[in-house]
Amino acid sequence: MTDPAEARDKRWIALILLCAAQFVVVLDASIVNVALPTIGEALNFTESQLPWVVNAYVLTFGGFLLLGGRLADLLGRRRIFMAGLILFAIASLFGGLATNSGQLIAARAVQGLGGALLSPAALSIVATTFRDGAERNKALGIWGAVAGSGGAAGVLLGGVLTDGLGWEWVLWVNVPIGIAAAAIAPSLIAESRDENEVRHFDVAGALTITVGLSAFVFALVDANEVGWGSTQTILTLLGAAVMLAAFVVIETRSRAPLVPFSIFRIRTITGANVVGLLVGASLFSMFFFISLYMQQVLGYSAIKAGLSYLPLAISIILSAGIASQLVTKVGFKPILAGGMALIAAGLIWFSQISVDGTFLGDILGPSLLAAVGLGFAFVPVTIAAVSGIEDREQGLASGLINTSQQIGGALGLAILAAVSSSVTGNSLDPKVLTEGFQDAFLVGAAFAILGLLATLFLIRSSDSRAHVELGNEVAVD
Repeated sequence: MTDPAEARDKRWIALILLCAAQFVVVLDASIVNVALPTIGEALNFTESQLPWVVNAYVLTFGGFLLLGGRLADLLGRRRIFMAGLILFAIASLFGGLATNSGQLIAARAVQGLGGALLSPAALSIVATTFRDGAERNKALGIWGAVAGSGGAAGVLLGGVLTDGLGWEWVLWVNVPIGIAAAAIAPSLIAESRDENEVRHFDVAGALTITVGLSAFVFALVDANEVGWGSTQTILTLLGAAVMLAAFVVIETRSRAPLVPFSIFRIRTITGANVVGLLVGASLFSMFFFISLYMQQVLGYSAIKAGLSYLPLAISIILSAGIASQLVTKVGFKPILAGGMALIAAGLIWFSQISVDGTFLGDILGPSLLAAVGLGFAFVPVTIAAVSGIEDREQGLASGLINTSQQIGGALGLAILAAVSSSVTGNSLDPKVLTEGFQDAFLVGAAFAILGLLATLFLIRSSDSRAHVELGNEVAVD
């Protein structure tokens, strides 16, 4: 007979494993940024090809998340989690071994697919392992701290590994972590899936949503290269719209849909996903523009730029832990609203950067403010997105919030890059670049303000209060 205390300890050790896996997934979206110039030189990339080292990963990750979440519910969360880990590790190995641009871009695409399998599976395991209330809030607070700091840690680690060991190691670092996590998973994580659900995989729905989301992300990430009014961008967006419309029609007629639209009758779930999209749009691109500002305007080296993210990463970790405790006491809505307000304030502050700026005068203050906002936003929006959902649909709910954030990140970066480019053009003059970055930060702040309004009007206060009451009941039990 299993000792209850031992079982509790095992769950928290399992959480460490799940968070480590999610950390490398988030890390890999940003770790290659600092290494891009070195990669381009080593593998003879053209300037137009280089962004696809990042875009190929984002494209498949965002496109396959919903499918990954549903497969976890139907086939087994641990099984899909392990499959994603192994695929991720193998793709990382071959990416580091790449000898030309095509091989590396293909490996990054497969990495994204692995991430799309393991990420929603891992989050749904967390949600089904820990009881709703204070215990789950604490677990999701740790999850949020790790996931939220992954982007900043990626920039730091990317600079250190590229300068110290070579660009290949920004990919190879995932291999031992992925293999070790997959090997340990069976001893720590119990298999779980929806035993009552019809084992029907809704192939038509899976194809249309995956193609539709992938086409949409592709159009966004490539629009600044080929032009927003280009034939390619317009046709790709139209194709995405047709696929997404077909998906809606298929889902309303399917006996076992990939996404049961009844889940959106819960207003808080809808609101959480809208806010998740706007968090991605406002903040994920912040890392991109801060990096450019530090290196192109202030003249920072890769390692110095990476180290400059340390206060931001530490602040995210601390604020996420505080947020998980506050959510238990006052509910997720007030904390989420406060987080979005802080993000908006941080980005408005960033819009005041100057061409002769300094780390203390232009970067530290707004980055700390935005970091606390991210910790206060990421944790409650994740809790809201999976609260009140039955275990059989946790993979779906996890896939939805991950998808919202990734699509938001791609959308935000595309729009903010277009705003910045409209000012800078092809100029490398520091003054012109600074003006472009200022405008981009202001638009990012506008997204955050929209996220604040969505929090206030779409997320139900009654659901937020019910979450606190449920936590109190669980604590008494």
